[in-house]
Amino acid sequence: MRALFPGSFDPVTQGHRDVLRRAALLFDEVVVCVMFNPNKTGRFPITERLDRLRAAATGLSNVTVDSHTGGLLVDYCRRVGIHVVVRGVRGVPDLDYEMPMARMNHELAGVETFFIAADPVLAHTSSTLVTMMSQQNRVPK
Repeated sequence: MRALFPGSFDPVTQGHRDVLRRAALLFDEVVVCVMFNPNKTGRFPITERLDRLRAAATGLSNVTVDSHTGGLLVDYCRRVGIHVVVRGVRGVPDLDYEMPMARMNHELAGVETFFIAADPVLAHTSSTLVTMMSQQNRVPK
């Protein structure tokens, strides 16, 4: 079974790497895909995000990296024949955000969403927080 792990990955975090690694253990193939989110301002160019995802996927032989910046997630799923989306959730706010999209993806294209709970050690990490810390030249311990 193939699964899609979509996101803006701006930047790729340890949490993303963890979800990707765990998804790779569960599915025959995982396509990790940089998607366009109109509600977010991109900090890194798509090419750099793709390079960082390829580095994160090193050693995961069943992971491929792609991008889809035009159209809906379900458009991509239909085009490549994927019926499962993997989403990492850090807590209730993430689930509240993800559930309406999961329902809509199912309604529009029969795409199921598979939630992976964040590792508690990494649950506080977000791309926004990582970017803020790097702008202040601070690295989390």
